[in-house]
Amino acid sequence: MQLIELRDYIGRLLEVDRFRDYCPNGIQVEGRAEIHRIASGVTASQHLLEAATEWGADAILVHHGYFWRNEDATLTGIKKRRIAHLLQRDVSLLAYHLPLDAHAELGNNAQLGRMLGLQAQGRFGEQDIAWHGELQQPQTLAEFAATITHQLQRAPQIIGEGGRTLRRVAWCTGAAQGYFEQAVALGVDAFLTGEISEQNVHVARETGVAFIAAGHHATERYGVQALGGHLAQQFSLEHRFFDQDNPV
Repeated sequence: MQLIELRDYIGRLLEVDRFRDYCPNGIQVEGRAEIHRIASGVTASQHLLEAATEWGADAILVHHGYFWRNEDATLTGIKKRRIAHLLQRDVSLLAYHLPLDAHAELGNNAQLGRMLGLQAQGRFGEQDIAWHGELQQPQTLAEFAATITHQLQRAPQIIGEGGRTLRRVAWCTGAAQGYFEQAVALGVDAFLTGEISEQNVHVARETGVAFIAAGHHATERYGVQALGGHLAQQFSLEHRFFDQDNPV
């Protein structure tokens, strides 16, 4: 298919125009017009670009791309090397940030909730990207932590009593620790996100609501895979997800 057709389809699917984001969503670096192979990954690092272009990707689909608000606009150093790698090989980079967090089926939060047995009941937070709901069956915090460890293949950082029973959980992938107090106000038993800040520890201890930091990268691996798989099926494209080891 044509690159512009791909961009337009994803834009409609993810409702890109309704989001106020910190970066441009869509084509960030334009490559060849004809698309047969799509590589996907969480972040457009040099490692991902090299692996994807070695595989023969025509376009690379990511959650974390380039040109973030307030960053240095000059093409120097790491940014110069990354963009030069794409331009020299005529490979496109497409990035989708908040729209990929929020999508009701393919988004990071939808995919993570499904993996962990969470039944969504509502949204909250900036542009309604955070979710809240119930576990399919009540679990202790320790049991839920074991489920997370098994599904994400990494142990989360937990602030809370392991024996406490969880029924209602709020979650938002990535760096959503700023939503913790909004989650507490919803009356949940636990809040799950990727990262933790110093003040979250005190709020968890003082409210009794567990805080679960399961990793920024680890919680955001699934939306871009789901989107890539959807595109491959919809348009008979080849798709391959490239994971990168990231402890954060």
